[in-house]
Amino acid sequence: MTLPLTDVVVVVGYLIIVAGIGLYASRGQKSTSRYFIADRRMPHWLVGFTLMATLISSNTLVAHPGIVYQKGLVLAPGFIVLPLVLFFVAHYMAPFYRRVVGMSAYEYIGKRFGLTGRLYSSFGFLMERTFDIGVTLLTTAIALNLMTGWPLETLILGIAVFTLVYTAIGGITAVVWTDLVQGVILIGGGVVILLRLLFAPEAGAPFAVVGAAWEAGRFSFGSTELSFASLAEPEERTIWLFMLAMTVQWSRRYICDQHMVQRYLIAKTDEEAKRGALTGAYLSVPVLFAFNIIGALLFGFYQLSGAPPPMLGDQALPHFIVNHLPAGVTGLMLAAILAASMSSMSSDLNSIATVLTKDYLERFLPRLQDRTKLIFGRTMVAVAGLIASGVGVLLMPEEGAAPIAERALIIAVIVSAGSLGLFSLGFMTRRATRTGAHAGIAACALFTAWGVLTEPGAQLLDLGVFNFPLNAILIGVLGHVVLFSVGYAASVLFGGYRPANVDELLLRNIKRGENNR
Repeated sequence: MTLPLTDVVVVVGYLIIVAGIGLYASRGQKSTSRYFIADRRMPHWLVGFTLMATLISSNTLVAHPGIVYQKGLVLAPGFIVLPLVLFFVAHYMAPFYRRVVGMSAYEYIGKRFGLTGRLYSSFGFLMERTFDIGVTLLTTAIALNLMTGWPLETLILGIAVFTLVYTAIGGITAVVWTDLVQGVILIGGGVVILLRLLFAPEAGAPFAVVGAAWEAGRFSFGSTELSFASLAEPEERTIWLFMLAMTVQWSRRYICDQHMVQRYLIAKTDEEAKRGALTGAYLSVPVLFAFNIIGALLFGFYQLSGAPPPMLGDQALPHFIVNHLPAGVTGLMLAAILAASMSSMSSDLNSIATVLTKDYLERFLPRLQDRTKLIFGRTMVAVAGLIASGVGVLLMPEEGAAPIAERALIIAVIVSAGSLGLFSLGFMTRRATRTGAHAGIAACALFTAWGVLTEPGAQLLDLGVFNFPLNAILIGVLGHVVLFSVGYAASVLFGGYRPANVDELLLRNIKRGENNR
């Protein structure tokens, strides 16, 4: 189909604004400090918006309503944990990182456990973020495909190229300011859709869709069974599994991942970083809940209106936008989906480039001029964007496939490589040694390989009674526990090297004074 001219004007106007911000922000980008952490000069309200925009991607707008449309509010209980995680981050992790690292979170692991730990944790981040960008590209392309009829592959590549261009040019400053614009559009778009569904005349009386969704179980949080059998079931996942997986995901993302840690570093002061993290929580939780509620209301709408439903659950929201919103508003919603996609992608691309520059290039070629490092960083933005495009193409769904959000959660917890366990081993325990960390890393790698190969849902290797007995979502969750436990035990049993300044690298010894480094 072809978009009406009004919608085209809205979308083009949005793209022009984003491109203009990228070009404006490119002025003065002459150092890696300016390009990657904005010389640590951003106010807390911008930090909060960029944290929210980094978290809320098109996965939230497309995949989350898709999984609720099919299975109910199974992800929603996990959102309750997010404010608790961000409260901990605001009071402890933000000032901690501002004291112990320059630009990369993995500098900390290098100081605590040496080069092997630093490369292991940073590589896990690179893999997970590249995968996540691919998911973001795909969910955005699904929406655009329904609206334009253009091939998914073409849309994935087009979105990636536009985003990587303005990110490569403008650096973190462009990312932060476009996040502000995109966050406003995203919130506005969510409000429009909620009101349209609640007062949909073709579905009957106002709020009728709520009752229909409730009767169909779309406000259910899922199975509450807690037993070994429920943990081992390969297809069905209980509320406890999702809550556990998302708690680990929130903790890992905000405590260990560069794209979030980088947000704490761009703030002017420790206090601004703290307030920014809390602002991010206040903004993110309502948005996450809103788009999950939208998924439930969409089911009620199609039940009552008699309108043809989408073929795939992941198409529920795009299908509604293209068929049941007036011209102009459709363009606004398309801009909201693009905004969510680009804000998340641009943050990820910049953080990937930061890691490749600081943890790899600078580590192995420390004498390079800063200008050369800046050129390398910009180039890596482009490379990462193109690789992620390939990931998006590979993830394209088929009819009957599991929802994208569900598949993404499983893969994300696996490729995170036990990073939360490694970071916790470093800043929670004084006795942890380099030898112990290496043992934990090896154990986590072996455990993950065993779990992936023998898990019951998609078994690649049959070891009989020695197969992984639990749901695949627990492979990544338990990987963090394995790394921490083995790492600590090996440290106690075999000792090993600890840095002379180990007390300065422990979370409990953090100095809470202002740090404007």
